[in-house]
Amino acid sequence: MNRIYTRTGDSGTTAIHGGLRVAKTDIRIEANGCIDELNVAVGSVRTSLLSDHEWQPLLRGVQLNLMTAMSLVATRSDMSEKNPNSLPKDLVDALEHCIDEINRQCSPADSFILPGGTPLASSLHQARVLARKAERWLWRLHEEDPVPEIILIYLNRLSDLFFIMSRYELQQADCKEEIWREFGYKRKSKL
Repeated sequence: MNRIYTRTGDSGTTAIHGGLRVAKTDIRIEANGCIDELNVAVGSVRTSLLSDHEWQPLLRGVQLNLMTAMSLVATRSDMSEKNPNSLPKDLVDALEHCIDEINRQCSPADSFILPGGTPLASSLHQARVLARKAERWLWRLHEEDPVPEIILIYLNRLSDLFFIMSRYELQQADCKEEIWREFGYKRKSKL
């Protein structure tokens, strides 16, 4: 029987791609941990949807891309050629297309809204903030060791995707968005 534990991390280090060991407090590990948290949140969203829901393929693809991104983030830039994993070159364009399609089906946004409304909308907002958290950690890592630009942009767009999905969910559920306040540029135009 194979053991699930290896004991190799008991001294406070963990392995990254290429066999190198780094401290578990390393910024690369924190960034990857945030991407992993996001992937779990996306999995939770998928679990709350029916298996034939129109978003299932999109969200499964997001999870697969996040797994690839974690592999790439776990690889130092000076060893990136040795990592066989890659993200599709049209990844961001494809995601922006999905965002635009969902956004077309929503009423225009003119205010900051409070997260919530339905369990699914709340879960999508949780995924949104985790995407932002992962993005912040990736930028910190990028300051020390370059992260592939496509990953940085993708995480930013994922937060947009989850935001517009939450708005769409509320509107489909006929649940009124709770407004915090109008966007600043809207208030200025009324003065």
